[in-house]
Amino acid sequence: MLRAGIVGLPNVGKSTLFNALVANAKAEAANFPFCTIEPNVGVVSVPDTRLDVLSKISESANVVPTRIEFVDIAGLVKGASKGEGLGNQFLANIREVDAIVHVVRCFDNDDIIHVDGSVDPTRDIEVINLELILSDIAQIERRMERAKKQARTNKEVQKEMEILERLLEVLEEGKGARSLELDPEEEEPLIKNLGLLSRKPIIYATNVSEDDLAEGNDWVDQVRKVADEENAQVAIISAQVEAELVELSDEERTDFLEALGVEEGGLKTLIRATYTLLGLRTFFTSGPQETRAWTILEGMLAPQAAGTIHTDFERGFIRAETVGYEDLVTSGSMTAAKEKGLLRSEGKAYTVKEGDVMLFRFNV
Repeated sequence: MLRAGIVGLPNVGKSTLFNALVANAKAEAANFPFCTIEPNVGVVSVPDTRLDVLSKISESANVVPTRIEFVDIAGLVKGASKGEGLGNQFLANIREVDAIVHVVRCFDNDDIIHVDGSVDPTRDIEVINLELILSDIAQIERRMERAKKQARTNKEVQKEMEILERLLEVLEEGKGARSLELDPEEEEPLIKNLGLLSRKPIIYATNVSEDDLAEGNDWVDQVRKVADEENAQVAIISAQVEAELVELSDEERTDFLEALGVEEGGLKTLIRATYTLLGLRTFFTSGPQETRAWTILEGMLAPQAAGTIHTDFERGFIRAETVGYEDLVTSGSMTAAKEKGLLRSEGKAYTVKEGDVMLFRFNV
């Protein structure tokens, strides 16, 4: 399951957003630093209207969406990498997630105290990013110290040391580790176990007032500039609006969002940004028993996709009976899609496409 860590300075709206995204979560959203002492974890279903359509076609007994786990991590402060606030604990929590959702305050409110006294998204981003970089520098230096002796005789460790030196050079320039391109097959695996914080994919969630949700504001533009330089994603959200949406019915929610000039709430916005950032795709399995969504990486072959369901499926893969979502909906049933020649038999070399509806054949 994908894990996304919600981080940011104190009082930027992290816990308010988390509470709204995970309606039954119990994170405390109070107006003072460090109100979230332990990371709160909530699992949310990924909204996908295609599931309901497919379940009706297949007359499925159950519908199972794919899921994302959000972790609400307490507010970081300047000096966190040296243990300020509860820094070491917070940084360790970030190390365990797949992607970082960095909530950046882009609203003005005299009743909500900013930890640094004013709203300045660029400064706030720099504070958090610097702490992640400093933590990574310390992590790399410790690893290099331990690996010195091994590097004299072990070629793989020698290669790792070369990569660590390149990373250290980038970090000492004040850039995140994600800015260094590494060979995904030969180099990336050698440093994966370090869990470098500044190498994790990042989404900047600009927290705005409801009046700015549709178009953003000058502060959001600042964040976009930073994100463009880092190849990061930006999502405009309003923790205030999200908190209100939780209390509304589906019809009221739609009307409320339309009145604000937006088509979707923050959850869909964040999920879309996360999928784009991580290169994720969705395929479906659908039958009388259940219709289910599965998340895979872009470029995965059919046997690998089968392996997300069960490792036996990948090991014994024979073929995948596949039809595109739109083709199936247009046809009205699997039988009709097959009669029209739209249901294909794909082998081990087939690259799974977004929205594929698949039935795997395999040997036990």
